[in-house]
Amino acid sequence: MGRGKRGLLAAAVTVVCAVTVLAVPGAAFASVPAGPAEPSPRATSKAPPAPAPAPVPDRELEKVRAKLDGLYHDAAVATDAYNAAEEKAREQSAQLAALEKKTDAARTELAELKDQAGAAARAQYRDSGLPPMARFLLSDNPQRFADGAGTLLNGARATKKLIAETDRLERELERDSDDAAERWKKLERDRKDKAAAQKTVQERIADAEKLESRLEKKEKERLAELERQAAHKAQTAWLDSGVLKKAGDSATSAGAKAVAFATAQLGKPYVWGAEGPDSFDCSGLTSQAWADAGTTIPRTSQEQWKRLRHVDVTDMRPGDLVIYFADATHVGMYVGDGKIIHAPRPGRWVTVTGAGTMPILGVVRPDA
Repeated sequence: MGRGKRGLLAAAVTVVCAVTVLAVPGAAFASVPAGPAEPSPRATSKAPPAPAPAPVPDRELEKVRAKLDGLYHDAAVATDAYNAAEEKAREQSAQLAALEKKTDAARTELAELKDQAGAAARAQYRDSGLPPMARFLLSDNPQRFADGAGTLLNGARATKKLIAETDRLERELERDSDDAAERWKKLERDRKDKAAAQKTVQERIADAEKLESRLEKKEKERLAELERQAAHKAQTAWLDSGVLKKAGDSATSAGAKAVAFATAQLGKPYVWGAEGPDSFDCSGLTSQAWADAGTTIPRTSQEQWKRLRHVDVTDMRPGDLVIYFADATHVGMYVGDGKIIHAPRPGRWVTVTGAGTMPILGVVRPDA
């Protein structure tokens, strides 16, 4: 590779390495003469053609691949944070809407109770302003006295109930107002978390794309080949361990439906934060597949790992979710025969790959 292409590769890596300079020992970085030498009087032939550029060593491209993997992993972490904040914001919004509906109903009921109290006060005014107790004691008619006693008792009960109900509703409204204020604060925090995560995702993806854009076509092709070789090696080692000896190939009816949904999405692009129908991120695909099968599961891969039932990897069956990396930042759906369907990362599409091509954290079962 010539000096110019060497510079491009070095610039690509320094996008994220800052102080790391990828250099290949040899003649590629030899100093260039200041100007052409004076031709010999006896020279009659042209200068020999420049040698073909040396290929970039795989070890240098492996460094680039490691940097790309790191950037996309950081983007996946931020994507999970974004999805979690988005889910919380939706929950808070729904709870606020329900609380507002409840508060409106309580206000209407309270207004009706106050109208009843006002009607009672107006009735007392029409009866010469004498309170019921006074009219009862002043009555000289035995029958009216007896009727008045019953009316007085019923009125006292009704008044007591009216006061108690009014007091209850006023306390409930005050409590709900405080609850609503706290939920608004949580909603604002969730929105800020979501915005911060969104910024991080965009920055990491932009860094990765910038790094990849500095590579020559042949370098990109070789990089992709190295990635395929690494995946094949990891899958082969995983299968050779005998991990699938007890794994099942029969799905439940719900699991089969989830697998069918995931299969129908093959070829659709990965878009972070997406839940379909035209694009997905990794947990968006798995959560929507199981929603289509009639089972609601958490939105993020980390929550799927935390909240769904764990099963041993040797006992997994189609429809189970395979969780990857120590921080549970990636997930794919097991479809049998040692393979998963997943949405890999930005710039890729929903695809089938070996379940052992990435470090497995564990397996969870949505239809436990």
